[in-house]
This record gives sequence, C-alpha cells and structure tokens, in this order.
Amino acid sequence: MTPQPPPPKADNGQAGRTGPTSPAEHGSGLQAGLKNRHLSMIAIGGVIGAGLFVGSSSGIATAGPGILLSYALVGTLVVLVMRMLGEMSAANPTSGSFSAHADRALGSWAGFSIGWLYWFFWVVVLAVEATAGAAILSSWVPAVPQWGWALIVMIVLTATNLISVGSYGEFEFWFAGIKVVAISIFIVIGLLAVFGVLPGVHADKAGLGNLTDHGGFLPHGLSAIFTGVLLVVFSFMGSEIATLAAGESEDPQRAVTKATNSIIWRIGVFYLGSVFVVVTLLPWNDKAIAEKGSYVAALDSLGIAHAGEIMKFIVLTSVLSCLNSGLYTASRMAFSLGERGDAPKAFARTNSRGVPMAAILSSVVFGFVAVFFNYRFPDSVFLFLVNSSGAVALFVWLVICFSQLRLRRIIQSEAPEKLIVKMWLYPYLTWAAAFLIILVFGYMLTDTEHDGRETVLLSMLVAVIVLAVAFIKQRVEGGRAKATEPAAAEAEKVSAG
Repeated sequence: MTPQPPPPKADNGQAGRTGPTSPAEHGSGLQAGLKNRHLSMIAIGGVIGAGLFVGSSSGIATAGPGILLSYALVGTLVVLVMRMLGEMSAANPTSGSFSAHADRALGSWAGFSIGWLYWFFWVVVLAVEATAGAAILSSWVPAVPQWGWALIVMIVLTATNLISVGSYGEFEFWFAGIKVVAISIFIVIGLLAVFGVLPGVHADKAGLGNLTDHGGFLPHGLSAIFTGVLLVVFSFMGSEIATLAAGESEDPQRAVTKATNSIIWRIGVFYLGSVFVVVTLLPWNDKAIAEKGSYVAALDSLGIAHAGEIMKFIVLTSVLSCLNSGLYTASRMAFSLGERGDAPKAFARTNSRGVPMAAILSSVVFGFVAVFFNYRFPDSVFLFLVNSSGAVALFVWLVICFSQLRLRRIIQSEAPEKLIVKMWLYPYLTWAAAFLIILVFGYMLTDTEHDGRETVLLSMLVAVIVLAVAFIKQRVEGGRAKATEPAAAEAEKVSAG
C-alpha cells in the first residue's frame, strides 16, 4: 500500500520551506530497502538498550523492589508518547518523524530545534557505546588497545550504513534478534527458578518473598519511586526509531501501526518482566547486584557457569545494536533537516543506493571527535557532552505531545481518513503525559545525588542555544522573503502586461 500524500502544511510562517515528505513516494532519494521482518525486529529491539542490562542495578539499589513501579511509570509514559507519534507517523510517514511533525504543527523553530538536539543526542551516544563495546572487546583481546577497538567498531558499522539501508536492517535484525532471544531465555529460566520448578537448580535466595521481606516493597519510601524514574527513564530512548525507519520500508503505514500497537507488550515483557525476575531471584540489597550488575548476579545465583561472560556478550550485542541504530537515526535526522532547509543541502543528497552519505559521514565525524574527547578529556569535555544531551529524551517526548495536540486538529480537518492510529482519550491523556514529563523535569532539578539537576541545566543550556539559532535563522529567512516580495510583484506585473 502506497502512503497517501501528506495534506498541505499549516501556515506557520514557513512559506518557501521544503515540507517533509514520504521518501518512498516523493523521490527524495531514500529507498524502501527495509523489509517487514527488519522493521518488526527494529521495533522489538529498539526498546532493549544496553542501559537495561547495565543501569538497572543502580535503580534496584535506590528503590528496592519498588523499582518495578518506576519502570511501570516510565513504561506507561513511553506507551502514550509512542501512541501519539504513531498517530502522526501513520498519517504522514517520513524520515524526520517527530521533527518533521513538529515543523508542521508548531513551526520551523520547533522542527529545527528538536531535530538538531536529537541528532546531538545520538552522536554523543555513538561515543558512549563505542567506548563501552571497546572495553568488552579489549577484555577478551587485550593485544588490541581499547581505542583501537573503538575505532574498529565505528569503522565497521559506518561501512554497514554506507552500503545500503538494507544492510543496516540486516545487521539490526540479527543484533536485535540476539537481544530478544537472550532476554526471553533469561525470563523463562528465572521464573522457573522463582517458582522452584527449574530442574537441577537450587536457588536458595529466590522467591516472591524477596518483594517484601527485606524492608518492604518500598524500603526507602515512596519518593524512591521518582528517584528510580530518573535512573531508568533514559534507558527507554530508542523506541521511536521504528517510526523513523518506517519511511524506508515497503509499507510505512503498516509498519508504524504495527510498531505502535506492540509497544505495550514489548515494554511489559522485556522491561518489567526481566526486572521482576531479578528482584525475585535475589534480595534487592544483595551485594552481588551492585558488584556484578543485576543480570550477572541473577544468573550467578542460579549457578549458571560463565554468567559474567555470557552477559558481556549480550551487553556487547546491545551496544553494537545501539551503535548501528544510533548512526542510522542520526543520519536520517540530518537527512530530514537538510531536506527541509534546516541543514546543509548536501545532507539531503543520496547516492544511487539511496544512502545519504554526507549525512552519515558528518554524524560519524562528530562521533569520532566525541570518542577522542572520551579518551583525552573524560572528566571535562566528554562529561559535558554526556550531561548536556542527557535530557533530550524528555525534550523529544514533550515536543511530541504538543505536536500531536496541534496536528490532530489539522489532520481531522484536512484528511480525517488518515487517522489510522488514534491517540486514546484525546486530548486528556496527551495533556496527562505532558504534565508527567514536566513533573520529571521538576524532580530532576531537585536531584543532586544522581546529577539530575546538572543534566537538566546543561541540557537546557544547549536547548536554549539551539532555539536561539532557530529563531535567528527564521528571522533572517523572513527578512529575505520580504526583501524579494517587491521584486516578485514587479516581475508579475511585467509578465501580466
């Protein structure tokens, strides 16, 4: 099914801008090289980041078994945001996703700002994940220095993305597949052990009693739930990738609809399910969780041989998956920005295989620079980059909320048949989600123990700078448009005469 042409853009003072388009239909250069199986696995794997395996231990230590409520709260928020994004993307599939929707719904300043902030987030993630992957590979093959492994990983995945979108999809299919299989096996084995029916295993510490026997379900009080939210919220970033990738699929509307409808069970199974297994296999205050990491400690408690190495392999797979998707996502956002005139025009050019080479290479260059900063200035420049991009996920989600509020009315008035996916209880749940995001921002400003305040303030600083550039650009373009109006009117008179 070929997507319908998007309805005319609302008048937001953007006359003369190139509107976001559906790549598969409007010949922007991108090709529909992602198959349905690629999109399905990208959607499933997109919610399983390395942060789930690595960061859950600090959340458990902070909130105890109550961390399940933190994950449930953030999971509910992500489900609502993805529903809103699904509504907009099903109506107008585009490589720019929420940035293109914000451009149309709120104005060019919004699309410009959130697009560049999102790009900034992912190129910093490239450095973080390349360093994490290099550390694991270096522990296995110490003959190659850690920086060498980071370089190798970046080069290999850059080459993958440069070949074709299909090669990205194929790599991600297998990376995500390994993650999904591994975490599914972990959940099944863990639940069997918790209920005492796993053959040959005596899990002495396992049991549902771990949820309440060690200081109660909320050993650190109700406020720990919100502190836990701050620790786990950023591990959910990536669920929106499926809507960006849908623009290069054979059937964008079907892909977006499927990804949106399946988000509930994906979060329920992979996040809540796996964390539930961890906090029932072991007491939340078991020292092994902090020392080894939650998932390694859980596997060790079952007597599974080489649990640490098994988890290293799974984390490495997640890291490579995140790197692969991060490079793809950053480049497609850069492509969309170039297509709309918010980035150099070269970013919107593609080669004969439909690959936006300039957009990919520019993202990689920044990623390489960030990797250099990580090794040369880890406690100053790189720390600033990480903290100043840390709250971008919340910015993106908030912009999606406000874009959906505006765009829903536009679609209803211009092309109601395009509302294939609809946000539940519109507009009430949209406003509730926006309020919850603002609440998280406010709570982060009170958090000094986990650097929440610093992350928000630095991220806001970068956001203000990007917004200032957006408004200056908009004013300059408006001035140029006014300057050309008399000449255009004169030319029209001459033509008419």
